[in-house]
Amino acid sequence: MRPFILPFKQTIPGHQVLAGLIMLGVILFPFDSCGGDYSGPHQRMMLAIHRDVARNSQVLGRDNLSDEVARAMARVERHLFVPLELRSNAYANSPLPIGHGQTISQPTIVAMMTDLLALSPADTVLEIGTGSGYQAAVLAEIVPGGIVHTIEIVPELARSARNRLATLGYDNIEVHEGDGYLGLPDQAPFTGIMVTAAASEIPEPLIQQLAPGGRLVMPVGPHGETQYLTLLSKNNEGQVTEKVVLAVRFVPLVRR
Repeated sequence: MRPFILPFKQTIPGHQVLAGLIMLGVILFPFDSCGGDYSGPHQRMMLAIHRDVARNSQVLGRDNLSDEVARAMARVERHLFVPLELRSNAYANSPLPIGHGQTISQPTIVAMMTDLLALSPADTVLEIGTGSGYQAAVLAEIVPGGIVHTIEIVPELARSARNRLATLGYDNIEVHEGDGYLGLPDQAPFTGIMVTAAASEIPEPLIQQLAPGGRLVMPVGPHGETQYLTLLSKNNEGQVTEKVVLAVRFVPLVRR
């Protein structure tokens, strides 16, 4: 996927961002696996995410990520989800190519979309667009007592993501190959649904598979033009409401 946020409107002093990160504890995590020291780049990525969230506080209704999402973003090592030749850029706050015309999403987008779902530890989540598995890994950190179902339409990406996530020990993620537009009716309902590609409207099958009290987040809008990250909520009576969150641009949702 290749999403990015459209330009921001304000700035925030760097020392305030750093202080906020220290309060969250996210710059204190060491990241030094795979034979290299990734602590500095990973910390800088977290700083960039926190700065973006603070600049767009109206998106989440507060100046920072939830503690759970901040910790998940700090724990998941992004360099493990990008090609070897791009690992020196793994912690840049930008999308990166992962092959087959797809990309790993911008970390800020991953963090914001995850936060908007407002998940609980035992929730069942559906992700449309597995890619390299990075977003699924972040979701799995948020729901350690639940399960993440993720669908990828490109067979090669589905297989590599399944192997990668299993090697990393994520036993609460199930990778499915198929058409994400249709969701997974046999596994529904889902407390949270995330779609990492844009469509002109939210697919009806996904709305039907969203549990009462659940949330769905996805970009909505035509290909090649500005789309809007949209949050759909379903109340306990099954009624749905939509909220436009942020102007973004994503690749289109591919149908089989």
